[in-house]
Parts: sequence; C-alpha cells; structure tokens
Amino acid sequence: MKKVLLATATLLILWGTQSKASEPPQEREVTIGISGAYIPAGFNSRSDAYVIVNGVFQNGCYKWKKAEIKKLDSFTHEVRSIASVSQGMCLMVLVPFQKEVRLGSLDSGKHLLRFINGDGTYLEKSMVVE
Repeated sequence: MKKVLLATATLLILWGTQSKASEPPQEREVTIGISGAYIPAGFNSRSDAYVIVNGVFQNGCYKWKKAEIKKLDSFTHEVRSIASVSQGMCLMVLVPFQKEVRLGSLDSGKHLLRFINGDGTYLEKSMVVE
C-alpha cells in the first residue's frame, strides 16, 4: 500500500511540474534607461532621421521591445525605450544592448531629444536637421 501511495504522489508531483513548465512565461513591458545615444549628422527634411541608443539590461530576462516617440512640439521629442521582461529563471548577468530608433521625417532646424528613463530622469541630446 505504501508503494502505491508513494507512486501516486510522485506522479502527481511530476504532472504538476510538467503542466507549469509547458505554460509560456508571463511577460510585462517596462521602460528602461539608456546609457548613451549616438546622434548621426547629415539629415535633411526629406530623409528619415534616426538615433542609436545603448544601455545595459539588468539580466537575461530583458529583451528589447520597441521605442515610443512622443512629439511635444515640432522641435521637442520624448523617446521611451521599452523592454519586455519574462518571469522565471534568468541568467543573472548584465546584458548590453544597442538599437536604432527611427524618428521619421523631421522639420529643418535644431531638435531637442529627451530619452526618458523608467524613474522619470532623462538624457537630453540635440539634433540638427538641414
């Protein structure tokens, strides 16, 4: 009788572990901070402008998702870098990233770019469009 109960308990534990392992890990989006932004030169009002942002993810569960660009006015833009974070076991190492962020066609003049971090602070750069 003990063997039957032990076998049943073992099967229930294994079955519970398998069903949890087959479920996809839950993901959530977070605003991440960037370490720097490279602003290329030579854009004009007919070309699509872009910048290159870089930074470090806290661990291996972070993946680049997207950048959200908000135009405050014709020459002031806010850029938020968004990552998806999966729940579960993660490699606990810093993971560097570098991504191109497309700003689209901008008017001629000097543009102010604010790269907003998750804690509300920001990195500010300027870009001249001819």
